[in-house]
Parts: sequence; C-alpha cells; structure tokens
Amino acid sequence: MNARDRILSKLRAAAPSTVPAAPLVGDWFASHRPAEDAAAKVQRFRHFIELAHAEVHSVNRGNWVQKLWEVLAAKELRRLLLAPETEHGARAFEALTELGVECTAYHQPIEQGKAVMFRHIPASLTGARAAIAETGTLILWPDVHEPRLMSLVPPVHIVLLDANKIYNTFFEAISSEGWGNTQTHALPTNALLVSGPSKTADIQQTLAYGAHGPKELVVLLLEESAQ
Repeated sequence: MNARDRILSKLRAAAPSTVPAAPLVGDWFASHRPAEDAAAKVQRFRHFIELAHAEVHSVNRGNWVQKLWEVLAAKELRRLLLAPETEHGARAFEALTELGVECTAYHQPIEQGKAVMFRHIPASLTGARAAIAETGTLILWPDVHEPRLMSLVPPVHIVLLDANKIYNTFFEAISSEGWGNTQTHALPTNALLVSGPSKTADIQQTLAYGAHGPKELVVLLLEESAQ
C-alpha cells in the first residue's frame, strides 16, 4: 500500500456512516429576524441604504416622474439613459422629453456605443425587482432592455423601487420570488445586490465614491401613502 492509499484508507475509516441532514435554513432565519410589517420593512430598508450614502425619495405612482425630473434638475443633469420598452421607462421618456430632458435608449451594442455611454451619459434610470430590509439592499434584475451596464457606467444611478417588494431578509426574497424555480423565474446571468453607490478605500482608510461605478445612488421609493 502506497502513501496515497494509506491516506485514503484513513479518510474512509473516519468518514461518518450516515450523511447528516441538511440544516433547516428557513427555521434559522425565522429566529434570526422576526417578521416585520410593511411599514417597518420600509423604515429599516431606508435606514440602512441611507447609511450607505444613498439618496431616497418617497413617491407615489402619480408623482414619481415629477420627482425624477426634480432630482435631475437639482443635479443639473440634462440627459438620462432609460429603457422605453419598460413601463416605467416609457412613462419617464414621454414626460421628461416634454420637459427638455434628452432621453437616450440603450439600443446599440456596447462596442458601438461605449464612447457615448462612458463620456456623455451622466445618469440612468432602472427598475428594481425587489429589496432587502435587513441590509438596505436593492435587487436588480438585468435583462435585454436594462442591461448591467445601465447600473454600472453612468455616474448617477436612479432606481425605481416598489415598497411592496421589500423583503425582510435575503432568504425571504429568494423564497418569495421563487429563484429556485428556473422554469418560471429564470435567473439572469448576473442578478445584482446593490447597497449604495460605488466606493473604495485606500490603505489610509480614505473612502472614495465612484471609483468602480456610480458615485451617486438615488432611490425613488414607491409608497401608496407618499404625498
């Protein structure tokens, strides 16, 4: 018996005869974070994402486009990248164009449009699929209409989030959204978790924003009670 065989023999002898049962992840999360009502989840989400230097505005379905225009005007942003094929993108495109904002759709392959994307697009608008209250995290779901680069390249990223889609924990989000069911909720190539603007720090612990992505993150939080 050579050294390899002796090692494998010892490992087999020490291996348990039965495989332990998988842990009950749902039970752990149930005790880890008790369920909260909708208002508490909104409050917790907003608290943590604002701690990460995101800007949050409470809006409703009737006024969110007006607030979007106000945000753009306050930041002196006159051009916006959006997806007219989506419901929120189409609504923003129609209203903002009338208000003098140049709305651009992401229709070109990045090889052809990267000069415009990297040099002339100051802001983008995307929707969020959901969010996580526990960590103040947005869940983005890139697709053919809102590719990953829309949330990565422009210096200001504006996200429209329905408050009804804020989950207590990440486990609750993936369970409720059915991420494991690939037939009805196929995962994109890169589902994204965003908890604030891009940031990095050097060895002296000096924090810099925008080094590897947007330097500003703005969340338009759709709430039925918002004025």
